[in-house]
This record gives sequence, structure tokens and C-alpha cells, in this order.
Amino acid sequence: MVDLLCRDEEKKVLESLYSSQDPEFLAIYGRRRVGKTFLIRQFFKVKEAQESAIFFNVTGTKKAPLQTQISHFTQQISEVFFKGITLEAGNTWDKSLELLTRTIREHAPQDKKIILFFDELPWMATRNSRLLGALDYYWNQHWSNDPRIKLIICGSSTSWIIDKVIQDKGGLHNRITREIHLEPFDLSQSKKFLVHRGIQLSHRQILLLFMLTGGVPYYLTKIEKGLSAIQIIEQLAFSKKAFFLDEFDKLFSSLFDNPDFHIAAIKAISENQYGIGERKLLEKMGPHWVGGTGKKVLKELEQSGFIMSFKPIFNKKRGTYYRLFDEYVAFYLRWIEPIRFSLERKALEQGSWQEMQSTPEWYSWLGYAFESVCYKHLSKIKKALKLSPSAESGTWRHIPNAKSADSDNNNRDNKNNRGAQIDLLFDRKDDAITLCEIKYSEEPFILTKEQVENLQRRVQIFKEKTGTQKQIFIAMICAGGLKNNYYAEDLISGIVSLEDFFDA
Repeated sequence: MVDLLCRDEEKKVLESLYSSQDPEFLAIYGRRRVGKTFLIRQFFKVKEAQESAIFFNVTGTKKAPLQTQISHFTQQISEVFFKGITLEAGNTWDKSLELLTRTIREHAPQDKKIILFFDELPWMATRNSRLLGALDYYWNQHWSNDPRIKLIICGSSTSWIIDKVIQDKGGLHNRITREIHLEPFDLSQSKKFLVHRGIQLSHRQILLLFMLTGGVPYYLTKIEKGLSAIQIIEQLAFSKKAFFLDEFDKLFSSLFDNPDFHIAAIKAISENQYGIGERKLLEKMGPHWVGGTGKKVLKELEQSGFIMSFKPIFNKKRGTYYRLFDEYVAFYLRWIEPIRFSLERKALEQGSWQEMQSTPEWYSWLGYAFESVCYKHLSKIKKALKLSPSAESGTWRHIPNAKSADSDNNNRDNKNNRGAQIDLLFDRKDDAITLCEIKYSEEPFILTKEQVENLQRRVQIFKEKTGTQKQIFIAMICAGGLKNNYYAEDLISGIVSLEDFFDA
């Protein structure tokens, strides 16, 4: 068995499901390329090899007609239960599931578990196919009465799985007995995965790769050993016919029937580094977006893990904001798409990408990308700062209105009328708030007098605008750590470095 590295919690769920004396119905979902199919196949192929289970695995085909889907389904019944003998395929899912049910009843040994794995169910459930209704009927009428049966449904279209199955108000409502939301690896898991593949890289190198791959396991398998992070990125993103060149199109076309809406929305969101309000975004996208269409697209993008929604802490009346949350998509839109046409004809000259690493645009990008990485490692940050897991995380931003801005222009000493941005904060249960300043730097970051004054100004604005009476602490999250000097000792109460992100 190929070791299911970094999936300990998921393996526990599957082991519990398999050992259960009751019939089980599991939904597993997550981003495309995250390893859902690999997890299920590897786990249950072992059980099958031990001759304790029968593993029935059928996979939907993108945009295939109903009869093709049913033909594949029938063929799998033949392979698993009848050693390849030709079976007559029905013309409806009801007849196909009836054939599977009768086959299990008449030909499956009583002492073996029956694993029914419906992979890429959204592709199988074509328009007017009535698959979900048939699935509901056979689960309720037959399979849920057989303790041998463990039904598993899977799909990369997370929004479809959630809406049509998990939160369905119709036939499948409350049928699910277990769920697995399979997520990409974090930095620590990414390192473990790469080491397992014989790739030894420093934490800083892994961080750079994470800013492209987002810890998606399939993307990590594309990394060759013996290369630096910059060389790897150049090979995967900027060579002719590079893997990441057309991954963006494949990603969205595989998840959404009409991906143009989703791509337009995600591009609009990507143009706003600190997020964009829902109302402003929908207005920007045009009249046809205001209402159901726009909200549906945003919901699907968030459920699929491409964006995150948040309400500004201490100012939730402002409504919902959205921010790009997928590292690969962010990297593609910023660095690959602008030169994609050229790349499709000819790769960048060798070393060109490395030269770009010294530009101000790249360093600005690193700061933005590192912030995104921080949001995906909140538990590690809390642990490093010795905060309770219950501390509420968020961001905060003050934008002065036009009147305040005019006043500020007339009175340069009135500094508190300026805007203020808090990268990350933790509202704690112990009558305190920790405000975090995030900085990407290759060397230990050095606090200067000017930076300290800037921090103090933002803290003062934060206190005044939020009206909080809680104790305020300031922490620094610095990739390269923080240089210990007078200002750091006097002002900073906690430090988080890149090493803390790799703490197991």
C-alpha cells in the first residue's frame, strides 16, 4: 500500500466507517487535485486485498451522455462481481441500481463488507438523469438495511456535493452518516510529503513552492528533486507547455458548467488585495449580477475553496467581504496569465524568471502571498503566541470618509484621520486583543522608529474607531524572524517566525 501520508485523521474516519456494524453513507469532497480518489482507492484496495471487502468503484465521465454513464456502471458490476461477463445495460439509473442491488443480494458473500464508491458523482448525475432520486430510493429501501454496505460518494465540485447531497432538503436530506472535507496540505505536511519523495528543501524554499501550489498534493508530485524552488517554478510555470500554463482552464471547466461567470468574479476579487465588499463586487460585475446569480457564483467559489468570505471584526454591519484564497489561482492571475500567449509560443529565456525575483513587484507579491499563507496557518500562529484556540481571528480596516480625508489634507498633524489596516487580529476571551503585523523578509525583520510610530498610530485609530476597552498586545509574524532591538523589546509581545509554521 502506498502510504497515505499526512491523512491520519481521514484514515481514522475510514477505519471507523469500515469497522462499523451499521450501513454507512459517506460524502467526501474537496478541491480538484487534492487526493480524494487516491485516499479512498488506496485505503479500500488494502481491505480488498485482505479478502475482507468487495470494492465497487465507478467514476463519472465529464459531459458524457446518460447511456454512456450507465454503460460504464454496468461494466463495473460485471468486472467486480462476474469476472467480466457481458451484462445487458439498462436505460435508466433505476434499472442500473436495481441490477446492483440484486447482484449484491444474490452474489456477494455475507462475510464481506461491500464498498460502493461513486466517484465524480456530479458528472454521473447528468441533467434529467434522475440519479439522485434513484440513489435515495435504493439507499432507503435496500442498502440502509444491509450492514455490509458502505456507500461513498465523491466529487471535486464541492458546491454540488454540499447543495445536492449534504444540505439537500429533498430525498437525500439527513442520509449522510459521515463527511470528509479533504483539504490541501499545510506547510508542515507539504514538507513531510516532499521528504517522503526524496526532495530535501529548506523551509524558505518550501514556502516559495507553497505560494504556487497551495499544498495541493497532485501539484507537489510535479516537483523534481535536485532543483531550487525558483528553478522548479520556472519549469512548472514558465517553460513551453508548462504544467501550470493551462491548469487554470482545466480547473474551472471541470468544476462549473458555465465557468466564465466564476472566472470573471475571481479576477475581480484578485484585483483587491485586502478584499472587496459583496455589494461593491456585484455592482462592479454588472446589473445581471445583482441578485441570485452573483450570490450563487460567490457561494460556489467559496465552497470550492477559491475565495474566503469574512465580516470585518468589530464592524460587521459593513457586510460580507471576499478575498482570493487559492495560491495557484492567485499566482496564475498575477504572473502567468499576463504572458500566457507568449509562453504558449515560446518559453521564457532561461534565467529570466530568476531575474524577476529582484523586482519591487515580486517583493510586493511575496508580502501579499505570505499573508494568505498566514490565514491558512491560524492554529499554528495561535500556538506560537500561546493563545487559546477559542480566540476569534479576523482583520480590520478603517477607511476615512471624504470629509475626514479633506480635513486631513488641511491639517497634516491630524494623523488619526488617515486610514489604518490591521493584517490579522485575535479577539481573545481573556479581555485582550492581539494585533498582528505580517512581514515577509528573508532576513530577520528590523523595526525602525518610523515603523513603530506607524504601528502605534494604527493601534490608536483601532481603539478609537472600535471603542474597545480590552488590553491591546502587538505581535509580529515575520518569515525571517524579528531582530531584537530597543523597539522590539519595548513594543512587541509575541513573535511568530516561519519555523513555527512547520511545527508539527
